[in-house]
Amino acid sequence: MSFEFLSLETIQDIARQYGYLAVFFGIALESLGIPIPGETITLVGGFLAGSGELDYWLVLGTAGGGAVVGSSIGYWIGRLGGWALLVRAGRLFRVSEEQLTEAKTQFSENAGRAVFFGRFVAFLRILASPMAGIVEMPFPQFMVFNIAGGTVWASVMVTLSFFLGRLVPLEQLISWVAKFAIVALILVVAWFTVPGWLESRKLKQSGDQPSTPGE
Repeated sequence: MSFEFLSLETIQDIARQYGYLAVFFGIALESLGIPIPGETITLVGGFLAGSGELDYWLVLGTAGGGAVVGSSIGYWIGRLGGWALLVRAGRLFRVSEEQLTEAKTQFSENAGRAVFFGRFVAFLRILASPMAGIVEMPFPQFMVFNIAGGTVWASVMVTLSFFLGRLVPLEQLISWVAKFAIVALILVVAWFTVPGWLESRKLKQSGDQPSTPGE
C-alpha cells in the first residue's frame, strides 16, 4: 500500500511515456521503503503488455529486477542506520521504543518468510527489507528470499494484469489486488499478535487461580 497521491490516469500516462523504466523504478523505490504506488505501476505495465503497448517479458523482467534491486538498497538502509530512524518515526506516531524492540524480535524470528511473503502484503512490502537490515539478517540469506519473493511477486502481478486486464476494467483489477493486500495485512497482524495475547491471557488466568494448601 502507498499514499494515493497519483491518480490512475497519471500513472498510466507515466507508464506509457517511460515504459519499462517506469515499471523498474516504480517498484524499486517502493521496495526500498518509499511509499509510492509501485504495485499499481506494475499492474499498469502488465495491462499495457496485454494491450500490445509493451512487451510482456520485458515488463516481467523489469518488475522483478526493480523489486530485487530496491529491496537490496532498503536492506542496507536498515542495516546501516535504520533503527535510529525507526525509533524517531515511532516517536512521531507515539510508538514506544520497547514496542519497537518487541516488533523487531518478532520480525527477526520470521525474517525469511516476511521478506518473501511481504511482497503481497500492504505496508509490509515497504517495511520488510529495511526491517531485515535492522535485525541484521545475513545478506546472502536475505538475497535468497529477496530474489525468490521478487520473482514470484512480479510473475503473479504482471501475468494477472496481462490476462485479466483484457476481461475486467483496470480500476477493478487494482481494487481487487489492493483489497487482497489489506486482508493479508490483517492476517499477518493477527498472526503476530494473537499468540502473544493468548499466552498473556493464559498467564493471567494462572496467576488468578487460588493456591491450594501446602503450595
